[in-house]
Amino acid sequence: MHKRRLGRTDLLVSQICLGSMTWGQQNTEADGHAQMDLAFSRGVNFIDTAELYPIPPKAETQGWTEKIIGSWMKARGNRDQVILASKVVGRTANAWFRGGRPSKLVRADIFDAVEKSLTRLNTDYLDLYQIHWPERDVPWGANPNRIGAVAPRADSVGAPAGETPIAETLAVFDELVKAGKIRHFGLSNESSWGVMRFVAEADKGAGPRLVSLQNAYNFVNRSFEVNLAEVCEREQVSLLAYSPLGQGYLTGKYDHGARPLGSRSQLFNRGQRYEAPNAAEAQLEYNELARSFGMEPALFANAYVTSRPFVASSIIGATTLSQLEMALSSADVVWTEEMQKAVDAIHQRVGNPCP
Repeated sequence: MHKRRLGRTDLLVSQICLGSMTWGQQNTEADGHAQMDLAFSRGVNFIDTAELYPIPPKAETQGWTEKIIGSWMKARGNRDQVILASKVVGRTANAWFRGGRPSKLVRADIFDAVEKSLTRLNTDYLDLYQIHWPERDVPWGANPNRIGAVAPRADSVGAPAGETPIAETLAVFDELVKAGKIRHFGLSNESSWGVMRFVAEADKGAGPRLVSLQNAYNFVNRSFEVNLAEVCEREQVSLLAYSPLGQGYLTGKYDHGARPLGSRSQLFNRGQRYEAPNAAEAQLEYNELARSFGMEPALFANAYVTSRPFVASSIIGATTLSQLEMALSSADVVWTEEMQKAVDAIHQRVGNPCP
């Protein structure tokens, strides 16, 4: 499996990253260990997790995913072979993260988050520590097709009232790097403006330079290409693409309104991002295109994301080993010009129905 450089760092991450958000909810500890064993046997060296996981987030299960990864690394004795990424939540009213109070991207909350993650993961450091979503009041995913009210004008310290200034947040990550608790800093679900503000503050000396951005990217959400692709290319910020299968809607299993027993859409009411008007029609068209090339839709959709030159690593997720095998095999697909032209022809007509 090919390795790609993460930002300006010396880290070479596998072109496929193993996502973990089902472990502890849809998957057991044994399932998680089996997935990690299989992925690493196939050349994966990169695992992504978060203090939030598993999904859907609940006080009763929060942090279980990190514990499963920690127990696997302890049992295998392989921490030095794993590039490990986790995330701190952005602003949230959910009080279970901080022992009964809301959370923001301030020093006390970030330190609380990282110490708990390190304990659960049985490690002294994280290779990459990311902000899961902005503290700012922005649409989820940060790159919508349309936007309503823009945040109020910044005050003299660089942020609207009640909003933690980016420089202040970045300074906390600087402390974490200097303390050896994290090696590198990244963002997730962030906009072009947010990326550039973090870059600008780092260039002024406020803290570590951003190395990666974890945003959704797939057939029905190519919004990264609109502005962020140029930003990240010029600033050497690597895209870690999540949801290459659009929460399963690009596997074909939900075609024509199907909801298979045990699927995420059937178990949890969390698919709204991929159930927008015109989404089902677009998803079906891409899935049928995959079949016209003689490929399973899941393999086709994963191969597309992995093939993109601006994707450092595609974050795959699975609930079964057979699904994981399919995702891992996408690294071996030769993506052709004919495939790309066919995908682009659909995108020209349907755009990004699921930003």
